[in-house]
Amino acid sequence: MRRNLARNPLCLGNIFLIIVAFGLTMPASWARAQSDHGDEPMKNLALEGIDQMMNGDLESAIATFQRVQKEDPSSPLGYLLEADATWWKIYYTTANLIDPDVFDVVYADSTPEDSRFESLLSTTIDKAKARIREQQDVARSYLYEGMAYALEARLDGLRAKDLPTARAGKKMRALLLMALEHDPHLTDAYAGIGLYNYFVDTLPTIVKMLRFLIGLPGGSREEGLQQLQRAAQHGEYTRAEAQFYLAKDFTRRNEMQFEKSLQLFQELAREFPENPFWKLMVGSVEMRLGQRQKGEQMYRQVLAETAHSKLIAGQAVHRQVAEALEKLHPGEKFE
Repeated sequence: MRRNLARNPLCLGNIFLIIVAFGLTMPASWARAQSDHGDEPMKNLALEGIDQMMNGDLESAIATFQRVQKEDPSSPLGYLLEADATWWKIYYTTANLIDPDVFDVVYADSTPEDSRFESLLSTTIDKAKARIREQQDVARSYLYEGMAYALEARLDGLRAKDLPTARAGKKMRALLLMALEHDPHLTDAYAGIGLYNYFVDTLPTIVKMLRFLIGLPGGSREEGLQQLQRAAQHGEYTRAEAQFYLAKDFTRRNEMQFEKSLQLFQELAREFPENPFWKLMVGSVEMRLGQRQKGEQMYRQVLAETAHSKLIAGQAVHRQVAEALEKLHPGEKFE
Protein backbone atom coordinates (compact mmCIF):
# COMPACT_ATOMS: atom_id res chain seq x y z
CA MET A 1 0.00 0.00 0.00
CA ARG A 2 1.34 3.43 -0.92
CA ARG A 3 0.74 6.52 1.15
CA ASN A 4 0.98 9.93 -0.46
CA LEU A 5 2.99 11.88 2.11
CA ALA A 6 3.56 14.94 -0.04
CA ARG A 7 -0.11 15.65 -0.51
CA ASN A 8 -1.17 15.08 3.08
CA PRO A 9 -1.11 18.52 4.73
CA LEU A 10 -1.07 16.92 8.17
CA CYS A 11 2.03 14.82 7.54
CA LEU A 12 5.10 16.67 8.75
CA GLY A 13 7.27 13.90 7.37
CA ASN A 14 7.07 15.54 3.97
CA ILE A 15 8.55 18.79 5.30
CA PHE A 16 11.87 17.26 6.14
CA LEU A 17 11.70 14.28 3.81
CA ILE A 18 12.57 16.78 1.12
CA ILE A 19 15.27 18.43 3.18
CA VAL A 20 18.52 17.80 1.41
CA ALA A 21 19.93 14.43 0.75
CA PHE A 22 22.73 16.58 -0.50
CA GLY A 23 23.54 14.99 -3.78
CA LEU A 24 26.96 16.59 -3.40
CA THR A 25 27.80 17.31 -6.99
CA MET A 26 29.74 20.19 -8.53
CA PRO A 27 31.91 21.05 -11.49
CA ALA A 28 35.58 21.68 -10.83
CA SER A 29 35.12 25.42 -11.33
CA TRP A 30 32.81 25.62 -8.32
CA ALA A 31 35.25 23.55 -6.27
CA ARG A 32 38.07 25.98 -6.96
CA ALA A 33 35.85 28.93 -6.10
CA GLN A 34 35.25 27.71 -2.56
CA SER A 35 37.58 28.42 0.35
CA ASP A 36 40.16 25.79 1.23
CA HIS A 37 39.33 23.39 4.01
CA GLY A 38 40.68 20.39 5.88
CA ASP A 39 39.11 17.87 3.51
CA GLU A 40 40.68 19.49 0.45
CA PRO A 41 43.11 16.58 -0.23
CA MET A 42 40.17 14.16 -0.49
CA LYS A 43 38.03 16.37 -2.70
CA ASN A 44 38.86 14.79 -6.06
CA LEU A 45 38.19 11.30 -4.76
CA ALA A 46 34.95 12.45 -3.14
CA LEU A 47 33.87 14.08 -6.39
CA GLU A 48 34.53 10.86 -8.27
CA GLY A 49 32.11 9.06 -5.96
CA ILE A 50 29.61 11.90 -6.18
CA ASP A 51 29.57 11.67 -9.95
CA GLN A 52 28.96 7.92 -9.68
CA MET A 53 26.13 8.48 -7.20
CA MET A 54 24.33 11.06 -9.30
CA ASN A 55 24.76 8.83 -12.35
CA GLY A 56 22.90 6.09 -10.47
CA ASP A 57 25.85 3.76 -9.79
CA LEU A 58 25.43 3.61 -6.03
CA GLU A 59 27.59 0.56 -5.37
CA SER A 60 30.59 2.15 -7.08
CA ALA A 61 29.90 5.41 -5.26
CA ILE A 62 29.83 3.66 -1.89
CA ALA A 63 33.13 1.92 -2.64
CA THR A 64 34.67 5.29 -3.53
CA PHE A 65 33.32 6.94 -0.39
CA GLN A 66 34.83 4.13 1.68
CA ARG A 67 38.17 4.97 0.08
CA VAL A 68 37.64 8.55 1.29
CA GLN A 69 37.15 7.17 4.79
CA LYS A 70 40.43 5.26 4.57
CA GLU A 71 42.26 8.34 3.31
CA ASP A 72 41.26 10.26 6.46
CA PRO A 73 39.41 8.20 9.08
CA SER A 74 39.04 11.26 11.33
CA SER A 75 37.01 13.20 8.74
CA PRO A 76 33.19 13.03 8.76
CA LEU A 77 33.03 13.54 4.99
CA GLY A 78 33.40 9.99 3.69
CA TYR A 79 30.87 8.64 6.18
CA LEU A 80 28.38 11.38 5.36
CA LEU A 81 28.72 10.71 1.64
CA GLU A 82 28.23 6.99 2.10
CA ALA A 83 25.12 7.68 4.20
CA ASP A 84 23.82 9.86 1.38
CA ALA A 85 24.32 7.10 -1.18
CA THR A 86 22.66 4.62 1.19
CA TRP A 87 19.66 6.92 1.51
CA TRP A 88 19.36 6.90 -2.28
CA LYS A 89 19.34 3.10 -2.22
CA ILE A 90 16.41 3.22 0.20
CA TYR A 91 14.67 5.87 -1.88
CA TYR A 92 15.05 4.09 -5.23
CA THR A 93 13.80 0.78 -3.85
CA THR A 94 10.79 2.11 -1.87
CA ALA A 95 9.68 5.42 -3.37
CA ASN A 96 7.15 6.57 -5.93
CA LEU A 97 9.60 7.70 -8.61
CA ILE A 98 7.04 8.71 -11.22
CA ASP A 99 5.28 11.77 -9.80
CA PRO A 100 7.69 14.72 -9.44
CA ASP A 101 5.53 16.17 -6.65
CA VAL A 102 5.52 13.04 -4.49
CA PHE A 103 8.03 11.60 -2.05
CA ASP A 104 5.98 8.50 -1.37
CA VAL A 105 7.00 5.05 -0.18
CA VAL A 106 5.53 1.61 0.21
CA TYR A 107 4.78 1.34 3.92
CA ALA A 108 7.66 -0.40 5.68
CA ASP A 109 9.05 -0.11 9.16
CA SER A 110 12.56 -0.83 7.95
CA THR A 111 14.76 -1.93 5.07
CA PRO A 112 17.98 -3.98 5.03
CA GLU A 113 19.90 -0.71 4.55
CA ASP A 114 18.62 1.00 7.69
CA SER A 115 21.21 -0.33 10.11
CA ARG A 116 24.16 0.74 7.96
CA PHE A 117 22.54 4.10 7.31
CA GLU A 118 22.05 4.81 11.01
CA SER A 119 25.59 3.70 11.84
CA LEU A 120 27.04 6.03 9.21
CA LEU A 121 25.05 8.98 10.55
CA SER A 122 26.18 8.29 14.09
CA THR A 123 29.81 8.11 12.96
CA THR A 124 29.46 11.33 10.96
CA ILE A 125 28.00 13.21 13.94
CA ASP A 126 30.63 11.88 16.36
CA LYS A 127 33.52 12.83 14.07
CA ALA A 128 32.08 16.27 13.36
CA LYS A 129 31.66 16.95 17.08
CA ALA A 130 35.23 15.81 17.73
CA ARG A 131 36.57 18.24 15.14
CA ILE A 132 34.52 21.08 16.59
CA ARG A 133 35.92 20.37 20.05
CA GLU A 134 39.42 20.45 18.57
CA GLN A 135 38.62 23.69 16.70
CA GLN A 136 39.48 21.92 13.45
CA ASP A 137 37.65 22.98 10.26
CA VAL A 138 34.80 24.21 12.48
CA ALA A 139 32.44 25.65 9.83
CA ARG A 140 32.48 22.52 7.71
CA SER A 141 32.21 20.30 10.75
CA TYR A 142 28.97 22.08 11.67
CA LEU A 143 27.88 21.69 8.04
CA TYR A 144 28.55 17.94 7.99
CA GLU A 145 26.81 17.42 11.32
CA GLY A 146 23.81 19.40 10.07
CA MET A 147 23.72 17.37 6.87
CA ALA A 148 23.71 14.16 8.91
CA TYR A 149 20.62 15.33 10.80
CA ALA A 150 19.04 16.26 7.47
CA LEU A 151 19.47 12.68 6.30
CA GLU A 152 18.08 11.39 9.59
CA ALA A 153 15.02 13.57 9.09
CA ARG A 154 14.58 12.26 5.57
CA LEU A 155 14.47 8.66 6.70
CA ASP A 156 12.05 9.48 9.51
CA GLY A 157 9.98 11.36 6.94
CA LEU A 158 9.82 8.32 4.70
CA ARG A 159 8.24 6.45 7.61
CA ALA A 160 5.88 9.35 8.48
CA LYS A 161 7.37 9.72 11.96
CA ASP A 162 6.35 13.32 12.41
CA LEU A 163 7.86 14.23 15.77
CA PRO A 164 11.28 12.60 15.21
CA THR A 165 11.37 14.20 11.77
CA ALA A 166 10.69 17.63 13.22
CA ARG A 167 13.30 17.24 15.94
CA ALA A 168 15.99 16.19 13.46
CA GLY A 169 15.02 19.03 11.13
CA LYS A 170 15.26 21.53 13.95
CA LYS A 171 18.76 20.29 14.82
CA MET A 172 19.74 20.47 11.17
CA ARG A 173 18.64 24.09 10.89
CA ALA A 174 20.52 25.16 14.03
CA LEU A 175 23.74 23.47 12.92
CA LEU A 176 23.63 24.89 9.39
CA LEU A 177 23.06 28.38 10.78
CA MET A 178 26.09 27.84 13.04
CA ALA A 179 28.12 26.80 9.99
CA LEU A 180 27.17 30.05 8.25
CA GLU A 181 28.03 32.04 11.35
CA HIS A 182 31.57 30.67 11.13
CA ASP A 183 31.77 30.96 7.33
CA PRO A 184 29.14 33.14 5.58
CA HIS A 185 30.41 31.92 2.21
CA LEU A 186 29.57 28.28 2.92
CA THR A 187 26.87 28.14 0.27
CA ASP A 188 26.02 24.48 0.83
CA ALA A 189 24.27 25.37 4.07
CA TYR A 190 21.62 27.30 2.14
CA ALA A 191 20.27 24.13 0.56
CA GLY A 192 19.05 22.76 3.88
CA ILE A 193 18.03 26.10 5.32
CA GLY A 194 16.21 27.04 2.12
CA LEU A 195 14.19 23.85 2.00
CA TYR A 196 13.39 24.15 5.69
CA ASN A 197 12.13 27.71 5.20
CA TYR A 198 10.08 26.75 2.16
CA PHE A 199 8.30 23.72 3.55
CA VAL A 200 7.70 25.04 7.04
CA ASP A 201 5.96 28.02 5.47
CA THR A 202 3.90 26.01 2.97
CA LEU A 203 2.60 23.35 5.37
CA PRO A 204 1.26 25.58 8.16
CA THR A 205 -1.28 23.32 9.92
CA ILE A 206 1.05 20.68 11.33
CA VAL A 207 3.80 23.27 11.80
CA LYS A 208 1.64 25.31 14.17
CA MET A 209 1.11 22.25 16.33
CA LEU A 210 4.80 21.36 16.36
CA ARG A 211 5.88 24.91 17.10
CA PHE A 212 3.96 24.51 20.34
CA LEU A 213 5.31 21.02 21.08
CA ILE A 214 9.01 21.48 20.33
CA GLY A 215 9.46 25.18 19.56
CA LEU A 216 9.88 24.59 15.84
CA PRO A 217 11.11 27.82 14.18
CA GLY A 218 9.02 29.38 11.42
CA GLY A 219 10.01 29.76 7.79
CA SER A 220 9.52 31.84 4.66
CA ARG A 221 8.47 30.43 1.30
CA GLU A 222 10.04 33.21 -0.76
CA GLU A 223 13.27 33.27 1.20
CA GLY A 224 13.44 29.50 1.06
CA LEU A 225 13.18 29.44 -2.73
CA GLN A 226 15.86 32.12 -3.01
CA GLN A 227 18.21 30.20 -0.74
CA LEU A 228 17.58 26.96 -2.58
CA GLN A 229 18.23 28.69 -5.90
CA ARG A 230 21.51 30.02 -4.49
CA ALA A 231 22.62 26.51 -3.54
CA ALA A 232 21.49 25.12 -6.91
CA GLN A 233 23.64 27.69 -8.72
CA HIS A 234 26.67 28.04 -6.48
CA GLY A 235 26.77 25.15 -4.03
CA GLU A 236 30.00 23.28 -3.66
CA TYR A 237 28.59 19.97 -2.45
CA THR A 238 24.84 20.55 -2.77
CA ARG A 239 24.46 22.04 -6.22
CA ALA A 240 22.97 19.12 -8.16
CA GLU A 241 20.61 17.88 -5.51
CA ALA A 242 19.48 21.38 -4.65
CA GLN A 243 18.61 21.63 -8.34
CA PHE A 244 16.68 18.38 -8.06
CA TYR A 245 14.62 19.58 -5.11
CA LEU A 246 14.06 22.98 -6.67
CA ALA A 247 12.66 21.20 -9.73
CA LYS A 248 10.36 19.22 -7.45
CA ASP A 249 9.23 22.36 -5.65
CA PHE A 250 8.28 23.98 -8.94
CA THR A 251 5.75 21.17 -9.54
CA ARG A 252 3.95 21.70 -6.22
CA ARG A 253 0.56 23.35 -6.03
CA ASN A 254 2.16 26.37 -4.37
CA GLU A 255 4.23 27.00 -7.52
CA MET A 256 2.85 25.20 -10.62
CA GLN A 257 5.92 26.30 -12.63
CA PHE A 258 6.23 23.16 -14.72
CA GLU A 259 8.36 24.70 -17.47
CA LYS A 260 11.03 25.65 -14.94
CA SER A 261 10.86 22.19 -13.45
CA LEU A 262 11.24 20.58 -16.86
CA GLN A 263 14.28 22.69 -17.68
CA LEU A 264 16.00 21.72 -14.43
CA PHE A 265 15.36 18.01 -14.93
CA GLN A 266 16.60 18.23 -18.51
CA GLU A 267 19.81 19.83 -17.25
CA LEU A 268 20.28 17.00 -14.77
CA ALA A 269 19.65 14.42 -17.49
CA ARG A 270 22.35 16.01 -19.63
CA GLU A 271 24.83 16.27 -16.77
CA PHE A 272 24.26 12.73 -15.50
CA PRO A 273 23.20 10.76 -18.60
CA GLU A 274 23.85 7.32 -17.10
CA ASN A 275 21.09 7.69 -14.51
CA PRO A 276 17.69 6.94 -16.12
CA PHE A 277 15.92 8.55 -13.17
CA TRP A 278 16.50 12.02 -14.62
CA LYS A 279 14.94 11.09 -17.95
CA LEU A 280 12.03 9.57 -16.06
CA MET A 281 11.50 12.90 -14.32
CA VAL A 282 11.59 14.69 -17.68
CA GLY A 283 8.87 12.41 -19.00
CA SER A 284 6.84 12.81 -15.84
CA VAL A 285 6.86 16.61 -16.00
CA GLU A 286 5.95 16.48 -19.69
CA MET A 287 2.94 14.42 -18.66
CA ARG A 288 2.03 17.05 -16.07
CA LEU A 289 2.27 19.69 -18.81
CA GLY A 290 -0.29 17.77 -20.87
CA GLN A 291 2.32 16.67 -23.41
CA ARG A 292 1.32 13.02 -23.26
CA GLN A 293 2.92 11.99 -26.55
CA LYS A 294 6.31 13.41 -25.57
CA GLY A 295 6.03 12.06 -22.03
CA GLU A 296 5.11 8.57 -23.19
CA GLN A 297 7.89 8.61 -25.76
CA MET A 298 10.37 9.36 -22.99
CA TYR A 299 8.87 6.61 -20.82
CA ARG A 300 9.32 4.08 -23.63
CA GLN A 301 12.89 5.22 -24.20
CA VAL A 302 13.69 4.81 -20.51
CA LEU A 303 12.01 1.39 -20.47
CA ALA A 304 14.21 0.18 -23.33
CA GLU A 305 17.40 1.65 -21.86
CA THR A 306 16.86 0.00 -18.46
CA ALA A 307 15.70 -3.41 -19.73
CA HIS A 308 18.93 -5.16 -18.74
CA SER A 309 20.24 -2.81 -16.09
CA LYS A 310 22.13 -4.34 -13.19
CA LEU A 311 22.10 -1.14 -11.16
CA ILE A 312 19.65 -0.48 -8.33
CA ALA A 313 18.54 2.80 -9.88
CA GLY A 314 18.05 1.28 -13.32
CA GLN A 315 16.06 -1.67 -12.03
CA ALA A 316 13.83 0.54 -9.88
CA VAL A 317 13.18 2.97 -12.72
CA HIS A 318 12.44 0.11 -15.13
CA ARG A 319 9.89 -1.43 -12.80
CA GLN A 320 8.04 1.80 -12.16
CA VAL A 321 8.05 3.09 -15.74
CA ALA A 322 6.58 -0.25 -16.82
CA GLU A 323 3.80 0.22 -14.26
CA ALA A 324 3.19 3.75 -15.52
CA LEU A 325 2.88 2.58 -19.12
CA GLU A 326 0.50 -0.19 -18.08
CA LYS A 327 -1.75 2.43 -16.48
CA LEU A 328 -1.71 4.43 -19.71
CA HIS A 329 -2.52 1.31 -21.73
CA PRO A 330 -4.71 -1.01 -19.63
CA GLY A 331 -4.48 -4.61 -20.73
CA GLU A 332 -0.97 -4.29 -22.15
CA LYS A 333 2.11 -5.62 -20.44
CA PHE A 334 5.43 -3.79 -20.44
CA GLU A 335 8.54 -5.56 -19.23
